[in-house]
Amino acid sequence: MKPKLLDLFAGAGGAGKGYMDAGFDVTGIDIEPQPDYPGTFIQSDAIAYLAAHGHEYDAIHASPPCQASCTLTKGTNQGKEYLNLIPATRALLDISGKPYVIENVQGSDLRRDLTLCGEMFGLGVIRHRYFELGGWAAIPTPHKPHRGRVAGWRHGEWFDGPYFAVYGEGGGKGTVAQWQGAMDMHWTSNRKSIAESIPRAYTRFIGGQLMALLETQRELAESAA
Repeated sequence: MKPKLLDLFAGAGGAGKGYMDAGFDVTGIDIEPQPDYPGTFIQSDAIAYLAAHGHEYDAIHASPPCQASCTLTKGTNQGKEYLNLIPATRALLDISGKPYVIENVQGSDLRRDLTLCGEMFGLGVIRHRYFELGGWAAIPTPHKPHRGRVAGWRHGEWFDGPYFAVYGEGGGKGTVAQWQGAMDMHWTSNRKSIAESIPRAYTRFIGGQLMALLETQRELAESAA
């Protein structure tokens, strides 16, 4: 039987798909409907679901909304206030006693146990993300120098580069197909969903190590029984 992983604030499943690739049975939770989610999906408040059902899973991933921290939205929020859900999520994850991963953007208050970038996995995005690990540790992968610029318009001048800016509109940001290829996310064509996701390669990397930990724990428990 596959280990069960809970994917909180799941969106369209960028993180969830990576854990599926690593061998987990994944259930995604999001307060908004996610018709393109690639696995089992339950529409629910993520924090409420975690409090009620977190103990039912072998491991938990959480990607709380990043608008409170993201530099890309701070300048365009126009007076909007966004809740920082990281502290409440972390507190409930600690109570669950399960190994967990919290993912968020640069500028968030996460502990930086891992920092991952698209270049580490040969992707067409840079998309640095921080990962805080609770109850376990992972071996990091070295950061690789970026190969060039992000393609697009800057102050009226066009720049070529190996990466796409997978967010927003205009500025030569690329087609939906180019975004899908850059993110390795072909199961949805929704621009907003792709823009709010992380590449599956990140959680496939993390999930492989988390799976090895759980298998080791299972073998030790069986040998002690």
